[in-house]
Amino acid sequence: MTSGRGLPWTVAVATAVLTTACGGGSGGDDNPTAGIDRGGITIAQGPISAFGSVIVNGVRYSTTSATVTIDDQPGTESDLRVGQVVRVEGTVNADGVTGTARTIRFDDELEGPVQSIDLAASRFVVLGQPVRVGADTSFDDSIVPRSLDGLQVGQRVEVSGLVGADGVIAATRVESKAAAATVEVQGVASAVDTAARRFSIGLLTVDYGSASLSGFGTGQPANGDLVEVQGTVGGADVLLATRVEKRSASLSGSTRDSADLEGLVTRFASATDFDVAGQRVTTTASTRYEGGTAANLALDANVEVEGGFDATGRVVATEVQFRRESDIELAGQVESVNAAGGTLVVLGTTIRTTSLTRFEDQSPADLERFGLADLRVGDYVEIRAYREASGLVATLLERDDPEAGVELQGVATDVAQPNLNVAGIAVTTGPATEYRDNNGVSISAATFFAAAPGREVKVRGSLVNNVVLAERAELED
Repeated sequence: MTSGRGLPWTVAVATAVLTTACGGGSGGDDNPTAGIDRGGITIAQGPISAFGSVIVNGVRYSTTSATVTIDDQPGTESDLRVGQVVRVEGTVNADGVTGTARTIRFDDELEGPVQSIDLAASRFVVLGQPVRVGADTSFDDSIVPRSLDGLQVGQRVEVSGLVGADGVIAATRVESKAAAATVEVQGVASAVDTAARRFSIGLLTVDYGSASLSGFGTGQPANGDLVEVQGTVGGADVLLATRVEKRSASLSGSTRDSADLEGLVTRFASATDFDVAGQRVTTTASTRYEGGTAANLALDANVEVEGGFDATGRVVATEVQFRRESDIELAGQVESVNAAGGTLVVLGTTIRTTSLTRFEDQSPADLERFGLADLRVGDYVEIRAYREASGLVATLLERDDPEAGVELQGVATDVAQPNLNVAGIAVTTGPATEYRDNNGVSISAATFFAAAPGREVKVRGSLVNNVVLAERAELED
């Protein structure tokens, strides 16, 4: 593995406080644009948060009669994975949280070998496309450990995620794939040279001289086209395309239909004229905002937009919800579960789940349809969360192989050697505690406690009477 060799890409993802309600439910009784109420269909796009059947943007879609497509090939629900960004067409019931899917489509953003890894920047590059990972990225258990540390240069991976205004992919899921000669990439074509039959996607040059073309009205790609390319990697980072297909980022809704779209703001002219994941959106004086206001709309803000389509294909937003990225990580045994109330206790702390919480079973049980009701006292879980007034809210919950110790990461507060709080959880240190800086170098207790206030720290140890006894305490970037 290499580190520090990635390109200096940046993503300024604007985050705001996520709604504390069930969140993301399209078209409840207070939303007259819900697909079933309007007589049309609902087109939803976002990461899968759980199964049973498929849950997207807080809505549980029955898949009994749905047609599933995986990278243009027929598939089934069992082929889908948590964190994959899918497009669902179907109907949503009047309760706003259940519905029926007619079609489910998944297309990855990238599949190919890792070119470089930048651990400090939490980035890696595949086919010239920068990928950002974060606390809410789901890593398949084919990657060990399930983090950026588990990737190797040359390893073939599949990436699904939300694409930013600058082309950086905020990964929602990363999987390892078997080595293969063919690769695929999706992105916006630029520097199109129809004479040389070449164009660029980010830093990748695509040679389509021998490729079959599909969907281009002019017969040739043009600057600004969203394209999907398959082929092989030639010399000098050139992709020799065998197939190039024009795609559309816009949702194909009519004035009778509704949209439920999660993505990053990819174009921003004003609060009434912007794009989310390439889909044109407008707001009105009656648009409701949760977790922020119209002033928080900006490039790369992560939002969910609900509304209907106008005659020009724009989504007229009835509601805009700002997603909040987690900044707290904890791992330990489940002490109690209240499935009906949507809560569990880990490290002596009550954690709330919502319809947006992403559930995945990485334990030997490997349940596909896994949720809070499947947890048992003593199960070992890893949780990513954020804090709101009522406590911790989980964005990602994974059941894992049993481990003896506990882990905790977040901003340190109430620092007074030998004690501190992390995410509101009490931590104490002792003579046997090992201290490290953000480069993994051993430091003294005095150096650690001088730097810790307001700093992100990671603690590993054991839980004793609801206090984490630290075996190791590290400063984080």
